[in-house]
Amino acid sequence: MEYTIEINNQEEVYDVGSVAKHAAGAALLRVKNTVVLATVARDDTPVEEDFLPLTVNYVEKSYASGKIPGGYVKRETKPGDFETLTSRIIDRSLRPLFPKGYAYPTQIVVFVLSCDPEVDLQVAALNAASAALYLSDIPVNKCVSGVRIAKINGELVVNPANSALKNSTLDLYVAGTKDELLMIEMRAISSLKDDEQFTNEMNEEEMVEAINFASEKISDASELYEQVFAPIKKEDAKLEYKASVLNEDIYQHIKENYKSHVYSALTQMAKSERALELKKVLELIMQSDAAKEWDKSVVKNALETFKHNVVREMIVKGRTRADGRGLKEVRPISIVTNILPNAHGSCLFSRGQTQALAIATLGSDQDAQTYDLLTEKAPNTDKFMVNYNFPGFSVGEASPLRSPGRRELGHGNLARRALEPTIIKNSPYTIRLVSEILESNGSSSMATVCGGSLALRAAGVESKKLVAGVAMGLVFEDGDYAILTDIMGLEDHDGDMDFKVAGTKEGITALQMDIKLGGIAPEILKEALYQAKEGREHILGIMEEANKKIVVNEEILPKFELFSVDASKMVDIIGQGGKIIKEIIEKYSVSIDLNRDNGEVKLSGINRKQVDAAKEHILGIVKNAGVGRGFDRRGGGHDRDHKKIVEFEKGAVIEGTVKRVADFGAFIGLPGDIDGLLHISKLAEGRVDKVTDIINVGDKVKVKVLFQKGPKIELALESKE
Repeated sequence: MEYTIEINNQEEVYDVGSVAKHAAGAALLRVKNTVVLATVARDDTPVEEDFLPLTVNYVEKSYASGKIPGGYVKRETKPGDFETLTSRIIDRSLRPLFPKGYAYPTQIVVFVLSCDPEVDLQVAALNAASAALYLSDIPVNKCVSGVRIAKINGELVVNPANSALKNSTLDLYVAGTKDELLMIEMRAISSLKDDEQFTNEMNEEEMVEAINFASEKISDASELYEQVFAPIKKEDAKLEYKASVLNEDIYQHIKENYKSHVYSALTQMAKSERALELKKVLELIMQSDAAKEWDKSVVKNALETFKHNVVREMIVKGRTRADGRGLKEVRPISIVTNILPNAHGSCLFSRGQTQALAIATLGSDQDAQTYDLLTEKAPNTDKFMVNYNFPGFSVGEASPLRSPGRRELGHGNLARRALEPTIIKNSPYTIRLVSEILESNGSSSMATVCGGSLALRAAGVESKKLVAGVAMGLVFEDGDYAILTDIMGLEDHDGDMDFKVAGTKEGITALQMDIKLGGIAPEILKEALYQAKEGREHILGIMEEANKKIVVNEEILPKFELFSVDASKMVDIIGQGGKIIKEIIEKYSVSIDLNRDNGEVKLSGINRKQVDAAKEHILGIVKNAGVGRGFDRRGGGHDRDHKKIVEFEKGAVIEGTVKRVADFGAFIGLPGDIDGLLHISKLAEGRVDKVTDIINVGDKVKVKVLFQKGPKIELALESKE
């Protein structure tokens, strides 16, 4: 049966009961020409452990947009980054809805079956997954709605078309129910106006306004979903839930006899020391007479619960934290730049016990990442990449090194969203930024943002502004609350909300928020954002001092040159069969990218003199392209700048010096500061396998002029001294 819902600037048509009938819940959603199938399945037997075994898989089918998968294997294989990040969004939005103690293995699968290029797939996927979960027999009694908010021409717009989003200065994705927000992701979108780049950061007032706008749209949609789907929702299955293993008697015993021990353990400065001290407290309790009849796992759970409550009490009532900091205090920061001699740019950023080594590598257009989007026909290229790595040793674990998981991709994507608005548009560079997390005790993603911003500067990249990031926490207890700046792992684990805010001095470029406790009042959110601004500005002050001390290692940086020529002259630069451009590449050891539509030329190489010489060579070809253009045949010739060009008679024998040897021939320095090409086929009458079998750099030779057109001269070898 079909149900049509018009909400938030789009018409959603849900088909329920027609497909995937063996699943616990299923919904087929159509928005314009996009069709998404969401299913929910669960096992009948719960796991032994006390956790929620939920798996979410968002899968894009190539046939949805009339494509056959590229590569050797012509079928969908490993999920792409967009699929992984979308799976993560759905998971973070729906996981809080499951009943406490639910431990049945559950899988949510979303297939994109048909794709309309104007429809937001992340919004459609979450709404379909929420509908399938709500309609299932799993006791979830709230509908989640996801919305995307744009800011176009200064106006907030809900669920814009994909083409309209490209003209927005804001990309805000929010998920929630009718009475609470669950997840927020935001990025600023940079723009060009009159050739000047605008980073388009959002200030705190604008951010709160946009989130409140999204909250209203979500509330309306979620309430409407529940009205439509409630009559057809399956009856809740009779399930067993994991009972709380908290033993009140043991908890009270710990509170009365070991409170000081727990406080002492929590105030240990190092994360590893804190864990070790708590382990000692557990052993001390187990050695007591009272513990003779107690199970160690039950005691451990009671101790963990007591520790959790002590941490929260210290923060909310004592207004202090386990490491002795005030609520707004940022941990000590140290910054060292360009510590890796052969890396283009590097920065070791340490904040407390969190440490990120950020490394920037510069490349040309040929190094850009190519990827496909289902909503776009042609492949896309990404010239700014951020890779985040989290090895086990960073948290003291001996775990195997694996390929990046969802967490690594999510943190790398957050750092990328934070930094990208400050990267100069139309930069000649392809930039890869890698963050190696060496220590982790809270917000390594924000350390990646800070270290990454400085690593770019250390590589000589002209970023518009420095960007800093800070992780914030929120704790509610007995009607009171506390906002924490720069949370560590303990506070993240025992808090009610964590959100990460990155930006410049002017405003926010990226934000990510996961809310564990339900709704948050707008005034508290506003207070938290302003407190984050204080922390961000403090960090930026330290980063600016480090930026002043950066010494860019120009010697190892690749050299780039970007200029434009008459597009009609591109054919002269390329030459017949690509002969001319190949000669330039070989002679000057450069890479060349040509845009035949607008005449843009990009040169890159490892030597500045060679790049400059290649540029002059290309400009010379352009100026002298075409017979008689800027060239006086009557007397040796000159170009438009009246620079004399030596003209040799065809058949003339001239003395020269071998300046450079390539696979296809050699370049001969001739009188008049001009080079001629001696092709390998003109070295001898028979076949020559290697140029160096006949001549080498520095040899004096006599050559015959076979052909000349402006500065282009072709030669044949007469003799060698």
